[in-house]
Amino acid sequence: MNLEELSKRALKGFMAVEEATRLYEVAREAARHGPCLEIGGYCGLSAAYLGLACRERGSVLFSLDHHEGSEEQQPGAEYFDEELLDPQTGRIDTFPMFRKTIRDLNLENTVVSIVARSAVAARFWRTPLSLVLIDGGHSFEAVFTDYNSWAAHIQPGGFLLIHDIFFDAAQGGQAPRCIYQMALASGLYAELPLVRTLGILQRLPPEGVSDLARERWRRLSV
Repeated sequence: MNLEELSKRALKGFMAVEEATRLYEVAREAARHGPCLEIGGYCGLSAAYLGLACRERGSVLFSLDHHEGSEEQQPGAEYFDEELLDPQTGRIDTFPMFRKTIRDLNLENTVVSIVARSAVAARFWRTPLSLVLIDGGHSFEAVFTDYNSWAAHIQPGGFLLIHDIFFDAAQGGQAPRCIYQMALASGLYAELPLVRTLGILQRLPPEGVSDLARERWRRLSV
């Protein structure tokens, strides 16, 4: 399985091919330096691209999701998918589909599933991460919790990726955009070009100073 073959697969998810391809590219660069982590595995689309990159680098992807669906995927909501409804519990359960995707792509020795809520999994986390993708729940509370829980674990030179950034509120929710701008405002990240709605930030080394931080200092020191 290579990137070209993977891109021809019809995988369930909400990420454009251009975005998924960029995920793969960034993960291939990051995974040389440590494991990657995604928040929001859903049915395995993003894990497929991240996992392929990690496998090629001999690294590991931690895929974190409670697999109960985000707020917009519940029965009666905009992105409800009846195929993901567990008939026994009457609740969304994306984990069987996720496991099938990973198994079909032979990524079981690369992708480590963590079925838990983001803040719970982060409580005693100690492993530095080369990449964190935030693509779980899209409420402000959910995105902020993911950012607050995991950003500190990104090693210098590592990447923070945030999906579903819309600069027009009519096109999508604004919580991911808000957190993206908060991360930028911290002065700890360099901004790389967006790919559609995928924001890409790179954690600066300890001796690094972002352009935004320099500009703020310039204004204060005048």
